Amino acid sequence: MTTTQAVDPVFKFLFGACTVLLLGITITMIYFVVRYRRSKNPEPTSQVAGSPLLEVVWTLLPTLLVIGMFYYGWTSYLSLRTVPKNAMQVTAEGRMWSWNFIYDNGKSSPKLYVPVGKPVQVNLISKDVVHGFYVPAFRIKRDVVPGMKNHVWFVATSPGSYDLFCSQYCGTGHSAMISTVEALPPAQFAAWLGQKPAGVGAKGQELLQRYGCLGCHSLDGTPKVGPTFKGLYDSQVKVTRGGKPETVKADEKYLRESILDPGAAVVEGFPPIMPKTEMPEAELKAIVEFLEGEK
Repeated sequence: MTTTQAVDPVFKFLFGACTVLLLGITITMIYFVVRYRRSKNPEPTSQVAGSPLLEVVWTLLPTLLVIGMFYYGWTSYLSLRTVPKNAMQVTAEGRMWSWNFIYDNGKSSPKLYVPVGKPVQVNLISKDVVHGFYVPAFRIKRDVVPGMKNHVWFVATSPGSYDLFCSQYCGTGHSAMISTVEALPPAQFAAWLGQKPAGVGAKGQELLQRYGCLGCHSLDGTPKVGPTFKGLYDSQVKVTRGGKPETVKADEKYLRESILDPGAAVVEGFPPIMPKTEMPEAELKAIVEFLEGEK
C-alpha cells in the first residue's frame, strides 16, 4: 500500500459520510420548518410521548459512525508510519529557506530525486527553526523540528515532477522555500545518483545548495531575500557598516566576511537576516572560487 492509497479512501469515506449527514439533516430541517410552520400550526398540538427505541437509535448510530471513522483513520495512519523494509534512505535538511537532500553515497541535491516504484524514507532534519515537509501528490505532510527525529515515506508510482513545499511559516523567505520531487525511471535514477561533480564550479554550487545559500540568493540575476550572486564578484556594493553607509568592492576578502560574519556589512535594500555560517576552509575557498566565476 502506498501513502496515496492509505489516505484517499479515508478522505472519501469521511467526505461521503459528512455529505450524507449534511444533506439528511438539512432536508429534514427544511421539511419540519415548512410542515410545522407557525402560520399553519399556531398552537402546539403534539401529544407524542418519549420513544426509547428512537433515543437508542440516534445515540447508537452516530457512536458507531464515529468509531468507524476512528478505526478507518487509525489503520491508515499506521500505514503512513510503517516504513517498508526495502525503502531507500534519504536525509532532508531544512533551513531558512531551502531544502538539501543527502543520499547514502554522499551526493546532495536541492531537489529530491527518487526512483519510480521504490519506497523512499525521508529522514527529516531542521538546521534552525520549525519547517514542514509537504508533498501534496503523495499525501504526506510532517513537521521538521530542530532536535527531533522524524520521517515520512512514499512511493512515486509514475515518472514526473511533484511540488514540495514548506508547510510551516519559517520567516520572511518562507514562500520561496519550494522544491520538487523528481521521480525518475530506475535506470535513469541510478545514472543520476552515480554522477560525480565536475570541477571546482560544480563543487562550489553544491556547497551553496548544501548550506542553504540558494534559498535566499539566485544565480540568474533575480533578486530574492538576499542579493543575487550573478555579477557580484568584483562589483561595487553599497553596504551599511557600523551604522554608516559605504561602498565596497566585492573581492575575495568581502565574500569571506559576508559568509562568515554577514552582519558586519549589510547590503543596502536587504534585511540583515543572514545567520553566521561556519565551514571548513576548503569549502569556503570552493564557494569563493565559484562566485568568482559568476561575474
